[in-house]
Amino acid sequence: MDPRNLFYYKGKVISVYDGDTVRIDIDLGLSIIVKNEPVRLSRINAPEVRGQEKTLGFLSRDYLKNRIENKEILLQTEKDDKGKYGRYIVEIWIKDQEEYININDELVQKGFAAYKEY
Repeated sequence: MDPRNLFYYKGKVISVYDGDTVRIDIDLGLSIIVKNEPVRLSRINAPEVRGQEKTLGFLSRDYLKNRIENKEILLQTEKDDKGKYGRYIVEIWIKDQEEYININDELVQKGFAAYKEY
C-alpha cells in the first residue's frame, strides 16, 4: 500500500448496522462535514445479521456498537474510492487511553470477524 494514497479524517460514528458496516459523520476539514455516510470496514468480514449467521452477526454488531457508536474516531481511506456497493472502504481507529487502536484488527482478534481480501 502506497502511503501517498492514504487519507485520514476525523469522524463521529452515528450508527452501526452490522460488524463491518457503519454510518459516520466525516469531517473533511475547512468546515465541511459529510453527514451519515455509510462505510465498510476494510480487510475484514463479519457475520451477517440475517440468515443462518444472525446470532453471531448480532454479537459482532453489538460488540462494535459498544466500542464505537456515538464516539469520535479517526477514519483512514485508501485513494478515497468507493467499493462496489457505493461505500467507502475504511480503517477505523479509536483512541484508547494514549494510543490509537485499529478497530478492524480488534474485531478479528476478539473473534467477531475474519480477515478477507476483496
